[in-house]
Amino acid sequence: PVAPCDVSRDEDITKFFDFVKTKTPRVDLLLHSVAFAPKEALEGNFVDTSREAFRVAHDISAYSLVAVSRAATPLMSAGGSVVTMSYYGAEKVVPHYNVMGVAKAALEASVRYLAYDLGPKKIRVNAISAGPVNTLAARGISGFSAMLSHYEAHAPLRRNITLEELGATGVFLASDGAAGITGQTLYADAGYCVMGM
Repeated sequence: PVAPCDVSRDEDITKFFDFVKTKTPRVDLLLHSVAFAPKEALEGNFVDTSREAFRVAHDISAYSLVAVSRAATPLMSAGGSVVTMSYYGAEKVVPHYNVMGVAKAALEASVRYLAYDLGPKKIRVNAISAGPVNTLAARGISGFSAMLSHYEAHAPLRRNITLEELGATGVFLASDGAAGITGQTLYADAGYCVMGM
């Protein structure tokens, strides 16, 4: 079943998880793959980011993880895994990623704090920092095609990550094989993050 959820509205999040409760008594995995910034905030210079664009990007891209994790916690009484999606722009400057890079940095910090808070409940919280994948959302980033080519040319594996590989990374983080991993950002980017130049 599919249900709408506007993560910028607490009442929508509550309604969504009330719906989930009608379908299952428990949740083992929460995958958070939500991000948004106004298009103009992903163009030009970061210094020109408006207060409203900054607020919206952080609310939807970072705070939503906190809100949905809190709402999912009662359904994870037996423990579980929360996985969110991040990107290298959280750690290093990626031209035109702008406010989204800053929001992803906040998201990764939230992963660590949530891991601390939810660990006693046997809920693990991790992020996957994915290399660029040709999706509708990614194509909204100015210069995205050049980014794909750059990664392919410079990543140690000389290619981009695939959607299937990202899925397998998420499955791993949700599995018992990752039972001792929490509060981490796992890079799935064909090795690009290890490069200095």
